[in-house]
Amino acid sequence: MSNNRVTRRQFLTYSLTGVGGFMAAGMLMPMVRFAVDPILQTKEEGEFVLTSQKVAEITDAPVKVDFSYEQTDGWYKSEVSDSAWVYKEGDQIIALSPVCKHLGCTVNWASNSDHPDQFFCACHAGRYEKTGVNVKGTPPLGPLDQYEVDEKDGFIMLGKKIANTHS
Repeated sequence: MSNNRVTRRQFLTYSLTGVGGFMAAGMLMPMVRFAVDPILQTKEEGEFVLTSQKVAEITDAPVKVDFSYEQTDGWYKSEVSDSAWVYKEGDQIIALSPVCKHLGCTVNWASNSDHPDQFFCACHAGRYEKTGVNVKGTPPLGPLDQYEVDEKDGFIMLGKKIANTHS
């Protein structure tokens, strides 16, 4: 036998500390996993979304292209609808976001008869050139965002939003 005997009080202290620690870990682990799991999940950013717009039908006049994709927020998946203004500049396809940089309203092409060759935001009379660059003296403080563009089987594919390169 050992000379270092454990007293009843020490045995109870060790036992209750061990059981209490095990119970606390059992309660904390789900909370920690709930907080950390979304961070560890792989992101699918940069994937291209196939649209129904044919590349051959695109001209130098912007057309509105609607598309949808699946978005995951934590554990909730939803179908998101979005749109872009698409046109050709030479042999390059340009896709612009329709979201105004002033207050997030939607811009439309040639919707103002005074400025038929510009994007117009009806909320606060914001205007953008065809390239998406904001017209000086109007409310928007920056150019419209662009989408990355690719082609697959003759159809346009849109990627993530990037800063406008025409500034």
